[in-house]
Amino acid sequence: MLRIMADGSSDYARGEAKPMASPTLGELLKYVGNVNNDYETSAHRVLEMSETSNQPVRSFPFVLSFNNLTYSVNVRSKMVIPAVFGGWKGLGGGSGYKVLLNDISGEARDGEILAVLGASGSGKSTLIDALANRIAKGSLKGTVTLNGEQLESRLLKVISAYVMQDDLLFPMLTVEETLMFAAEFRLPRTLSKSKKKLRVEALIDQLGLRNAAKTVIGDEGHRGVSGGERRRVSIGIDIIHDPIVLLLDEPTSGLDSTSAYMVIKVLQRIAHTGSIVIMSIHQPSYRILGLLDRLLFLSGGQTVYSGSPANLSSYFSEFGHPIPDKENRTEFALDLIRELEGSPGGTKTLVEFNKSWLHKNLQQSRNTNQTPTHDGLSLKEAITGSISQGKLVSGTGTGTGNGINPLIPAFANSMWMEILVLSKRSITNSRRLPELFGIRLGALVVTGFILATIFWNLDDSPKGVQERLGFFAFAMSTTFYTCSDALPVFLEERYIFMRETAYNAYRRSSYVLSHTIVAIPSLILLAFAFSAITFWAVGLTGFPFYYFIILASFWAANSFVIFLSGVVPHPMIGYTVVVAILAYFLLFSGFFINRDRIPVYWVWFHYISLVKYPYEAVLQNEFQNPIKCFVRGTQIFDNSPLRDIDDSMKARLLQTMSASLGVNITGTTCLTTGADVLKQQGVTDLSKWNCLWITVAWGFFFRILFYLALLLGSKNKRG
Repeated sequence: MLRIMADGSSDYARGEAKPMASPTLGELLKYVGNVNNDYETSAHRVLEMSETSNQPVRSFPFVLSFNNLTYSVNVRSKMVIPAVFGGWKGLGGGSGYKVLLNDISGEARDGEILAVLGASGSGKSTLIDALANRIAKGSLKGTVTLNGEQLESRLLKVISAYVMQDDLLFPMLTVEETLMFAAEFRLPRTLSKSKKKLRVEALIDQLGLRNAAKTVIGDEGHRGVSGGERRRVSIGIDIIHDPIVLLLDEPTSGLDSTSAYMVIKVLQRIAHTGSIVIMSIHQPSYRILGLLDRLLFLSGGQTVYSGSPANLSSYFSEFGHPIPDKENRTEFALDLIRELEGSPGGTKTLVEFNKSWLHKNLQQSRNTNQTPTHDGLSLKEAITGSISQGKLVSGTGTGTGNGINPLIPAFANSMWMEILVLSKRSITNSRRLPELFGIRLGALVVTGFILATIFWNLDDSPKGVQERLGFFAFAMSTTFYTCSDALPVFLEERYIFMRETAYNAYRRSSYVLSHTIVAIPSLILLAFAFSAITFWAVGLTGFPFYYFIILASFWAANSFVIFLSGVVPHPMIGYTVVVAILAYFLLFSGFFINRDRIPVYWVWFHYISLVKYPYEAVLQNEFQNPIKCFVRGTQIFDNSPLRDIDDSMKARLLQTMSASLGVNITGTTCLTTGADVLKQQGVTDLSKWNCLWITVAWGFFFRILFYLALLLGSKNKRG
């Protein structure tokens, strides 16, 4: 992307800049800080090359080369055994290796589009992943270089972008908002918001999205932009910082011919701004073929053609299968490759012919001195020159970090700015779906109303004690089950999160903290609604603590469910796991069986039960008054087979018991206080405040586990 300075040109455009003599990358990029100041004062319009003046513009070419890329995976083979009624039956057993990439080589240059073609399973997406460093280190053999220098992972994250095949976008954000949030993440912190806004507006025009700028992305339940517009938005959020290398996995998948053509036309404009564009595509139309500069056909992980679209006809003519006139060249090539794949020899002959063809063309290029070069510029010089013309915007930060250089921080913004932007995005998306929170609140209100009417105004009798115990057990478990709806939240955002963090849009810790901050207000409201509905209706004591323990329960439950969402891969699996574990927590909470009655080999589960601590806390809050009586005189018989005998008989039984025990027991004598109830329930080892703090600590513990799950389980790389 060419950036025009305030005076209408740049030092490099005038040809006045002097290249630095063998500087280190750190020394070289000190110039970037000066470039950033110019950037601040520039109009920062995104111009296509055709819109500039006729002044000669010095180019800073890039050549991305990949050599002998080989990648195989370990697959389980089937163990074949004789079937009972004839034939053979395969069972899982043994293992083997499947080669997905087999000695793939090629190159891509800035200003051009390299398209990787082939049938499904040919290795197109695998090759794109290999070039994007999305294959685990050690699994991929071969080299990937830029301008002849090995590409390090951290440098690749700064200068490249990867667009996934699926459009992973927040449905309730508009096109403009989506790109603006991407700008907040990827553009340098030194840029003002107005400058970022200008960049977004320019990108909207570049992508041809002006008419859809104020339209929400949409999903199955909300009408939004078209499929082609969604794809262009997906491209836009990854090129907001104007990367040098742009990789795309089937950007035209699922689009009609017109939308697909418009997408490739946008990619061509991006390439002309000085980017290397590499994409996989299934079967390009005739019009799209005219926009492509280089083709790489794959079959079974091997190269069967590598070169210009213009050479396809001569290539297959020499191979003995000339392309008929007026036939789509790529369709003919793909059909022939499929036909060869189904033959006994496969595509071996075509692979060998391609090697000889490439060798012959290489010799001709050397003889005519047409071997492609990058003008002798080192990678460092080319990067700096491109930055001077406005590319690689995210590399112009001036903060420090753990990146490749203090002038190229690992992240464009500070952690607190990331938290602010993430929180704003989450709130904006949620605010436009109020029915989700409304349904959750409504369900909790209905549950609270049912509990309030069932356990209405409980008395202080022995039955009242038992009913209180049942209410507390159900109320505490309700808070946990209500939070299970948080499970699909991260599962829906998982791949958006993986895409954004793969190229350092923000820190994983920022995401976890933002997620926590956004969740707290809703938890406060839910806890207050449930507490207010049930507390006075049931006739409980100590509202402040009751509210705090309900809030702590919501916090712990929400954190627990969020942690599981970072571990399980599918909502249905998650719901099954949540329901099962919460059932175990309730079973070992102490309501169904006291702690001292639990078998010793299961007592550990009692102490890790999340329901135990809030349950014991509310019991102590309710029964902590040592002078409050819950069983008096003849009420001692209420929970026994003698409850139905006459009161006079109960009085005589009390007299007999008094004589035997040597204690005077009358109809008004207090026999069981709140402390006695707590002892009977085995609630004696922790105070109510300790139970509260432990419940809160559980919430923080699961948030930390959620962060670790994101850190270790969201690498977004193949094995």
